[in-house]
Amino acid sequence: MPYKISVVLPAKNECAVIGRVLAGIRSQLPESEIVVVNDGSTDGTADEAARAGAHVISHPYSMGNGAAIKSGARAAKGEVIVFMDADGQHDAADIPRLLARLDEGYDMVVGARDGASQASVGRGLANGFYNRLASYMTGKRIEDLTSGLRVVRAQRFREFLHLLPNGFSYPTTSTMAFFRAGYPVAYLPIKAAKRVGKSHVRILKDGARFLLIIFKIGTLYSPLKLFAPVVLIQVLLGLGYYVYTFAMHGRLSLATIFLLTSAVTTFLIGLVSEQITQLMYRPDSAEKERG
Repeated sequence: MPYKISVVLPAKNECAVIGRVLAGIRSQLPESEIVVVNDGSTDGTADEAARAGAHVISHPYSMGNGAAIKSGARAAKGEVIVFMDADGQHDAADIPRLLARLDEGYDMVVGARDGASQASVGRGLANGFYNRLASYMTGKRIEDLTSGLRVVRAQRFREFLHLLPNGFSYPTTSTMAFFRAGYPVAYLPIKAAKRVGKSHVRILKDGARFLLIIFKIGTLYSPLKLFAPVVLIQVLLGLGYYVYTFAMHGRLSLATIFLLTSAVTTFLIGLVSEQITQLMYRPDSAEKERG
């Protein structure tokens, strides 16, 4: 491979497994730069990573998975960045396959987990729903919207750092941003193991955040595609109720007026959102981020 590769791993309290994960990466990519972003760990994660030869960046407190990804992307010196989890779920042996696909002309290649690799049935169903929604929004088949194992061209990825959230869902945001900008994205099937240690995803608190992913998908790609079905439902309900009230009582009801007015308002909100989305992808936004 003629380019330099950096591997970025966000890590929080992964002392028990980080050494093994880094050894696996080194066996596959002996010349690569490895950057571990220690996101406010309270165990020996940073020390273990340093002993394994990684360049360690430590946050003074936990700033979130997305913030760790951004810190790692800014510090990485490679032309290509490999992102993977530090909890032992991802197999470093998959990285060469992803890199080989990148060489075919893609700007991002994502490791797509199968159903058996999902953390739980609930998470699997939620991810399946996100995948289908994102596929509808983009018009492209998206096999795993939330996978943390991916390889990207560093220059392309840094264009969207200002869009990435500090918490979870950086994979969603980056994937949709690449599609929105017209950068080619590919998927390769992978097997993900059970994580070592306790998950940092909390079902109740982060479940609400994952729900917001649905709206983020729309606002990051094409808000009108998200608003259009809502407008259509409001119009159909309004017209249907008008037919009913006119046939039964010979009048136009306030409910019909409300529904049709709401449809117009919703459409206009979607139209404004579409224009705002266009501004989010202006080239000078990335320049401001780097500046």
